[in-house]
Amino acid sequence: MSFSHQKAFGKILHRKFALFGLSFIVLALSLSPAEAVQSKRHTTKSSRSSIVAKHKASKTFGVVKHKSITHAEVVPARPSFGQIAGLHGAPDSLALKSSVALVIDQDTSEVLFSKNDKAVLPIASLTKLMTGLVLSEAHLPMNEVITISQADVDTEKGSRSRLGVGTELSRGELLHLALMSSENRAAHALARSYPGGLPVFVSLMNTKAKLIGMNDTSYVEPTGLSSQNQSSARDLAKLVNVAYGDPVLRELTTSPGYQVAVGKRTLQYNNTNRLVKNPSWDIGLQKTGFINEAGQCLVMQAKVAGRKLIMVFLDSAGKLSRIADAERVRRWVESTPVASARSVRLTGSAVAEKITTSL
Repeated sequence: MSFSHQKAFGKILHRKFALFGLSFIVLALSLSPAEAVQSKRHTTKSSRSSIVAKHKASKTFGVVKHKSITHAEVVPARPSFGQIAGLHGAPDSLALKSSVALVIDQDTSEVLFSKNDKAVLPIASLTKLMTGLVLSEAHLPMNEVITISQADVDTEKGSRSRLGVGTELSRGELLHLALMSSENRAAHALARSYPGGLPVFVSLMNTKAKLIGMNDTSYVEPTGLSSQNQSSARDLAKLVNVAYGDPVLRELTTSPGYQVAVGKRTLQYNNTNRLVKNPSWDIGLQKTGFINEAGQCLVMQAKVAGRKLIMVFLDSAGKLSRIADAERVRRWVESTPVASARSVRLTGSAVAEKITTSL
């Protein structure tokens, strides 16, 4: 092809691409917003497919030149119930990240620190502490084998689990995983296999709550995945106190790690609370929890400065903030004489007031 022919051919191509671009703009303007989004997704999907195809082609020749990069749309997390209620705006002298906090001397029932302690909020996997208490008090055989079924798969939040459908573990193993590693399928299977089934078990959870004075608490399921499982810091302090009296719950919630055999594999699980491995902490019982509606949650019984304390932190923002709040409280208690601690007032309610109902 001569130079003049090449030049003419180039002009024709240029006009065609220009017309194609104009047609695409006209088409985009004629689309509804929903159709435009769908068209954009389709284009993005096609582009990603092209990138992946090129990536695979480069691997065929034994060389990976670069990793494909795609831009996923960032969807902000839903605000917690505490954020919606404006609880995070309440100041406190320790600058805690938790919107709700309560620290109680377990022996005297004195409230050393409180912040929005009567607010009723979702409690996420703190629920499993009641699940464990009901199950432990039932004295069912811990060596009985329970099979994970499709009914145990989370349809509420779509959370994952390493315990596949068909996994067989003993009741004791499932209880260990539920309390230590907050395993949702384990907790659900324990409740589902309870004599009478799931409805009976959930009813027993609510009955037990009322028996120990948890009047602001309600449960609808045993895992904490539902935001309808709700309680207050005052109520949870009562639960921690009762649960601490159960040696099984003390042992399992503070276990740093645990292995289970699933088929030919051995699965290693770790405690969701890193403080149990910290030698500077003396923790007698603990439980963590998180769903978007509840924020980061933590309850503990721990000995600090020679005092047995019950700590409750709800609706904390940030993955490590609940741990940092516990550390702030510990440093405060260690550095504050008992008499001074009893005379300080904090936002929400007075310190040193006696709990009106027994723990």
